Amino acid sequence: MKTNREILIRPLVTEKISNLQDTQRKVAFVVSPEANKIEIKQAIEKRFKVKVEKVATANFIGKIKKMGRYSGRRPDFKKAVVTLREGSKIEYFEGK
Repeated sequence: MKTNREILIRPLVTEKISNLQDTQRKVAFVVSPEANKIEIKQAIEKRFKVKVEKVATANFIGKIKKMGRYSGRRPDFKKAVVTLREGSKIEYFEGK
């Protein structure tokens, strides 16, 4: 079984996610591509000591970027948008 550090790579903080956090109690993370929804839910509940209501995941393919005649590719990643239960919040995202 993977550890929490292997499942949760980093938090994802964007303007859209900030709006969802304020209105719908949602937070987002970049997670391991091999992680499933159950593992993500357990990792977040254990690491942040909150209750998770729902997990939605999406796989993203990295973009091709060009610099002159050279081209490279950004890495693929998986994003998880987590809905927290009423009364739960993660202090990391509160900005305090």
